[in-house]
Amino acid sequence: MTQEEIFDTYNDGILNTYARLPAIFVKGKGSVLTDIHGKKYLDFFPGWGVSNLGHCHPKVMGAVRDQIGKLIHIPNNLYHPFQAKLAKALMRISFGGKIFFCNSGAEAIEAAIKFTRAYGQGQKFEIITTINSFHGRTSGALAATGQAKHQKGFAPFLPGFKTVAFNDMGALKAAMTDKTVAIMLELVQGEGGINVASKEYVQTIRQICDEKKILLILDEVQTGMARTGEIFGYKHYGITPDVMCLAKALGGGLPIGAMIVKKELADVFKPGMHGSTFAGSPLVCKAALGVIKAIYAEKILANVKKMGPYLVGKLEDLKAKYPIIKEVRGLGLMIGVELTINGEDIFKECFNRGLIINCTQDNVLRIMPALNVTRRQINKAIYILDEAMAAVVGQENKVSV
Repeated sequence: MTQEEIFDTYNDGILNTYARLPAIFVKGKGSVLTDIHGKKYLDFFPGWGVSNLGHCHPKVMGAVRDQIGKLIHIPNNLYHPFQAKLAKALMRISFGGKIFFCNSGAEAIEAAIKFTRAYGQGQKFEIITTINSFHGRTSGALAATGQAKHQKGFAPFLPGFKTVAFNDMGALKAAMTDKTVAIMLELVQGEGGINVASKEYVQTIRQICDEKKILLILDEVQTGMARTGEIFGYKHYGITPDVMCLAKALGGGLPIGAMIVKKELADVFKPGMHGSTFAGSPLVCKAALGVIKAIYAEKILANVKKMGPYLVGKLEDLKAKYPIIKEVRGLGLMIGVELTINGEDIFKECFNRGLIINCTQDNVLRIMPALNVTRRQINKAIYILDEAMAAVVGQENKVSV
């Protein structure tokens, strides 16, 4: 198909639910995407954090090639070895809990909502979430999300959610009642603008949950799988969640999600209480095993701990150069650059120059490169971002004169 035919088919046949950029991509390798005309782009926001190891990582692709000719899917009332192997691997690298496999982050959150309702046995059902949180676009996950702009037009919502200010212990305590069953938290609010939870805040929540027998649910859909420099974000905080939701990077590009619960809570779910048709298939489990193998074999955590501060340092240099940069913040290689202006023009200028990043909350540039990113790639990205900012600021100055 030609470029025009592809654009026309999208317009005619696909629901308009995404604001797409005007390029058609046909190939990806590592941190580089190639479009239909052969133009190469440095991808510093690979698949909303799905491709943590870059595009088409050899260990993931090798696992997929090995499995796809043998067995792709069987239902979950039958056994296969790779779901068992993946469960064992996740138990080993997390907190030893039991796992429910699904297909996405939103599905993992939906499972967690149902799990907590079952845990509350009809007596406790309220879940506290935070302002600017983002937990997904399905009905229950959207009810948990603390952003009115995503909820507009979809009411009425699943009841039983309270939303309070992030990093505000007073607000959280004030929202708690004898009906509170869980607190759901992102350790780093991704779509919310790369807001990082303080250690004291998280540790105090853990203490309160222990005292009141409330479940602590951590949404690690973006922070999980080494993004922050630890295999899971909670390991920075010296605590363990009761429930953890994973997805995105877990499958290396293939759709898989997971909810992990502490073993002592596992009997809350009984056979028939929850399920997912495609979840935990041999193919996606094999891919996820490839992801985990690559993270440890290639010392990805160490690279994140080196490249994260290096990238932040380069962005701080830009901050010193451009007054439009208000703050650089983040954890590991999950970084936000807050601007004093709308960031859409800078985001688009970067794209036109061959750098893919993201703009969220109107004025926060979100930068999440592959975790095996190199200094050379970071330097190139900073060079393009510098050029883009200069171009946009120059245009703004010309208009204001």
